[in-house]
Parts: sequence; structure tokens; C-alpha cells
Amino acid sequence: MTSVFEPNGKQTACTIIEAGPCVVTQKKTADTDGYDALQIAFGEAKEKNTPKAQINHFAKASTTPKSVVKELRNCSIDKQIGESITCDIFAEGEKVSVIGTTKGKGFQGVVKRHGFSGVGQQSHGQHDRSRAPGSIGGSSYPSRVFKGMRMAGRMGQDRVKVKALRVVKIFPEQNYILISGSVPGHNGSIVLIQN
Repeated sequence: MTSVFEPNGKQTACTIIEAGPCVVTQKKTADTDGYDALQIAFGEAKEKNTPKAQINHFAKASTTPKSVVKELRNCSIDKQIGESITCDIFAEGEKVSVIGTTKGKGFQGVVKRHGFSGVGQQSHGQHDRSRAPGSIGGSSYPSRVFKGMRMAGRMGQDRVKVKALRVVKIFPEQNYILISGSVPGHNGSIVLIQN
């Protein structure tokens, strides 16, 4: 992340995203495929690590193998196979949504994962109980633990959509977009920007 100063002097925290160029590799229509979609590809991949079927698929779009392929349904972008989509489709000041996979935090306890406050004060003989979950179920009834009980477990690695983020600035030469606030994922992760 970085921050920029706006014309009114306000400092805004921003995330820099490389938005393209994405190459259109296939156009799906309701007549041929049963639904309308635009298939785009991003990133570079080595030809020796790419399956032959994908190499031929990219060759139809007159492009080199790509590392990420994504389908966009109900897409209003009117591009032909082989054309590139760059950051020019966005405008400064526009509101966008960003979809990505959050950082994985590993196996976490209930205090970090669900915001529990722990058992309480460290008195009356309690030992190593300050971050424990406490009671999780009844004895004779229901004689089991209910499904969905908030307990320790794996945290993060979820697909998240962050809405209403503002496009602060666009650098068309480098295909960079500055978006206000934070977006899901680690540095270098792949995200999808929707307007």
C-alpha cells in the first residue's frame, strides 16, 4: 500500500494494482455454449510448463501462454478475440468492487478467530485458561455439540468481495490503478476488479 495527497490536501491510503493488459482469448455465446461470457487471460507462463491444448487455445488469440484465465459472465466489454483490455476501462473517481482470496492465517484459537474475550481474570487458581473457549455443549441435553459452534480452526483463505472502493488515480502507461483502501490477498496475489 501507499498513500497519495488529493487536491484538497487530504491524504488517502491506496493499494496499487496492475490491471492488465488482459487478452481476450474466447467469446462464449448462448448459441454455441449456452451462455454469454468473455474469457480473458493475464500474466506470463512458460511454454514448456503449459499443456499443448492451452498453447493452441492461446494461439487462436495470437498471444503467448498466460498464467491466469478467467471467465466474465454478463460482461459489457465489447472486445474481439486477441484484443487487449487495459486499465482504460476504468475512470478516476469511479466506485469499483475487488474480489480476491484473503491471507491464510493457519490454525487459530477462538480469541483471534472469533473475537472471544477468554475465560476471564487470572485468579482463583486458573492456569493457562485466559484464551480458552469455555463450555461448548450441554451434558444430558443435547448430549452433543451443535453444528456451526464457533471453535478454533483454520482462519483466512476465504474468497472475499470488497465493495465501493474508489479509483483514486490511473497510470495508463504502466497499467497501474490506485484504489482507495485495502484489497483482499497478499502482495502479488491475483484479484478481480468489477465496476
